[in-house]
Amino acid sequence: MNSVTSDLRVGRGRWRGRSPLGGLSAERLGYGKVAAPPSTACVPGWRRLLAFAGPGYLVAVGYMDPGNWATSVAAGSGFGYSLLGVVLLASVMAMLLQAAALRLGTASGCDLAQACRRHLGARVNLLLWLGCEIGIVATNLAEVLGMACGLQLLFRIPLGVGVCITALDVMLVLALQRRRVRRLESFIILLTLVIAGCLAVQLLWLRPSPQQVLAGIIPAPRILARPDALYLAVGIIGATVMPHNLYLHSALVQTRHLEPDQRGLRQAIRYATLDSNIALTLALLVNIGILVLAAGAFHRDGLAPVTELGQAYRLLTPLLGVSAASILFGIGLIASGLSSSITGTLAGQIAMEGFLDIRLSPATRALLTRGLAILPAATTAIWFGAAGVGRLLVLSQVVLGLQLPCAVVPLLWFTTRRAYLGCNAFRATTGIALWAIAAFIIAINFWLAYRLAL
Repeated sequence: MNSVTSDLRVGRGRWRGRSPLGGLSAERLGYGKVAAPPSTACVPGWRRLLAFAGPGYLVAVGYMDPGNWATSVAAGSGFGYSLLGVVLLASVMAMLLQAAALRLGTASGCDLAQACRRHLGARVNLLLWLGCEIGIVATNLAEVLGMACGLQLLFRIPLGVGVCITALDVMLVLALQRRRVRRLESFIILLTLVIAGCLAVQLLWLRPSPQQVLAGIIPAPRILARPDALYLAVGIIGATVMPHNLYLHSALVQTRHLEPDQRGLRQAIRYATLDSNIALTLALLVNIGILVLAAGAFHRDGLAPVTELGQAYRLLTPLLGVSAASILFGIGLIASGLSSSITGTLAGQIAMEGFLDIRLSPATRALLTRGLAILPAATTAIWFGAAGVGRLLVLSQVVLGLQLPCAVVPLLWFTTRRAYLGCNAFRATTGIALWAIAAFIIAINFWLAYRLAL
């Protein structure tokens, strides 16, 4: 922790544009800078927001990946609307931690992996990188399996073949990297709208009771009295904050061209935070929609709780009485897996170059990151089939929970100390709240891992 103040004194606007830490900047990702209106220009607020809009949506897809789909389906089918308040609480905590990630990237000009390499020592940096890579592989694993499951349900493609097909999204990542970042952001936003649209149509067919939905938003004390409900609530919170999203967000915000003064910096942080909160609110609505759909369709007398995505797909059409219901569910699942796997691959590139400062071509980085996820997914799908996929999805969520401290602790260490971010660091009261949230999430993740190990 030496030479900190001289290296990251961003309060004076010393580091603008290219990162001082020599890691993966916007140009290294293959993108140019997106121009933002000058802080002194007379420009409507919505135009400023559009200039900063985009990175939040690339992060938000990680909060509605197939793992979250599986958790929400299980929660809704098993306990009705009673866990909606837990989904809301988890999303609010995620918004605060993502705000910390974008603040680090905007104010310091370096991403979280770069900051760890520069200031935490070689041994600690190596351990953090290993933990980060394990978490990213676990994330990609869930996304690969979710997308392959959707392909199997819609097109009856064998699960092992579907896993191999997901490797093609690496070519899509490389194609998008050859273009400007706006193309990538637009594509991810399109997939997000597909997911939201599929769920919205299904909810229109379901017509859930607004009174029951609103009642479920308020956390019920009876959850604490039911070990099975408490267990699932802990799983929802523990799986909500995705460690790789913290690395990803701190890098993607650097794709905006900022003014080298404090006023421009504060404006960038404000609008980037607004972009993040809007995108994560959309992710929250998607997760609520999945849970409401599962609660309205599957939580009924005489029907056992639905714990697999395949079960949900097969039951939706007969229960809703619309033949297209299952098809829309499958389309949304594929869009979810595709969008989150693209951003997961980008996060792997950011972490590898940020922690190790290595120089690899975009193709090599993307293939390496995707290959590490496809190998265990394909092995499990071919050897164990659908039952093994369910167990592997659970394992991936446990691994993510155990890796979470490797991302959250250094992130808050950098963003709550004036020695690193100067006047752009969080105030003491906000810092205390963030550390409390981080401690809570880390504790329940370890508790969840302990319960699964029993």
